[in-house]
Amino acid sequence: MLDWDVISHYFPFLVKGAMLTLEISVISLVLGLIFGLVAALCILSANPLLHWPGRFYVWVIRSTPLLVQLFIIYFGLPQFMVDLSPFWAGVLGLALNTGAYNAETIRGGILAVPKGQREAARSLGMSEALTMRRIILPQALRLIIPPLGNNFVILIKDTSLVSTITLVELTLTAQRLISSTFKPFEMYLMAAFLYAVLTTCASLALRQVERRTTWGHA
Repeated sequence: MLDWDVISHYFPFLVKGAMLTLEISVISLVLGLIFGLVAALCILSANPLLHWPGRFYVWVIRSTPLLVQLFIIYFGLPQFMVDLSPFWAGVLGLALNTGAYNAETIRGGILAVPKGQREAARSLGMSEALTMRRIILPQALRLIIPPLGNNFVILIKDTSLVSTITLVELTLTAQRLISSTFKPFEMYLMAAFLYAVLTTCASLALRQVERRTTWGHA
């Protein structure tokens, strides 16, 4: 039987942890999109000084676990005089991780735009940068929003890993409450419920964005 008294008493603490989880997710999403866009453009560049660093970044991040990346940033960087707080270490780790996956998504969207679009823009005298900004990226955006939305939902769930670097988000809040209430089932159940609320709200919001961007293009 669930102990509803414990749930009702400690639920506000879990909500507070969920708000921090949401904050981490949103900041990491924005930074991850920037990292992903830069990496995708580097990979698509014909300049090897841009192409190979972009490839290397995506390869390293996609080939190693997020937990190890977080440990390197939080426990390893202080050896090089870079001492980040748990919050910013978590944000940086999540942003770098999701940025690598976003890079492949954005690269695929750009490549899916017909080559004739680029050739037509260049024949009108547009520069490569202007062609990318005004012609290619707006068309690619409609293609990449659904997979980027999936990446964001995964990012929200991956925030639970930052509890390992002492950031008191939703998962670590639940663990600390368990140590004082000895009610693991109730606490983890409420944490799972709040994660489900966050991911469902994110999915619904992204669906609205997708509908707006595809309006008139279906």
